[in-house]
Amino acid sequence: MKIEGTLEDPFEELGNDHVSAAEETPLREDAFVLDDAEKIARIRENVREIMLTLGLDLEDDSLKGTPNRVAKMFVNEIFGGLHPDRKPKSSTFDNKYKYGEMLVEKNITLYSTCEHHLLPIVGKAHVAYISNGSVVGLSKMNRIVDYYAKRPQVQERLNLQIVRELQSVLGTEDVACVIDAKHLCVNSRGIRDIESSTVTAEYGGKFKEEQVRREFLDYLNLDTKF
Repeated sequence: MKIEGTLEDPFEELGNDHVSAAEETPLREDAFVLDDAEKIARIRENVREIMLTLGLDLEDDSLKGTPNRVAKMFVNEIFGGLHPDRKPKSSTFDNKYKYGEMLVEKNITLYSTCEHHLLPIVGKAHVAYISNGSVVGLSKMNRIVDYYAKRPQVQERLNLQIVRELQSVLGTEDVACVIDAKHLCVNSRGIRDIESSTVTAEYGGKFKEEQVRREFLDYLNLDTKF
């Protein structure tokens, strides 16, 4: 028992400290061998077993549909961003009007899931880029955030994935993303600090320059109300 506990401690500590072990989402090579219907069926049975183990009465009208609801939610909604087929198509357009300043899409609502405890991450993402000849539809920036958020995540990795994707789509390094989010694994369990939030940032290209980065952050402080 002592040896087993010693082996598990580093992994438990890593999870409780919300540390990322990989820049890419860890996926097995056979991650997409099963189709969605098969995944839902398997998860349904596993959720059912968890609930039974906890002593819940699955004959109760309120609980009997829970395993199926959870399974469909996992596959189709909160972890839907794991499947590459759901990746948003991000068409670009020529910057014919020669707009040369940064474009900022701020206050993008973000819902994700902590990969260590499978509890929600809720917050806002703020994304910016400077065109080098191409622009992307505004809603596509929201969709990219949503796609990478819909998977078990670590916030630092989410930041990186959003920036890397937009850099690839736009063909420029000049992309930035700031995320401010609450982690329910901190707010509702463990330390149970309901006031704290986590802020992460990733700056590429010109955004590494202090003046450009400061301009971006100043935009985020604008009080936008309609």
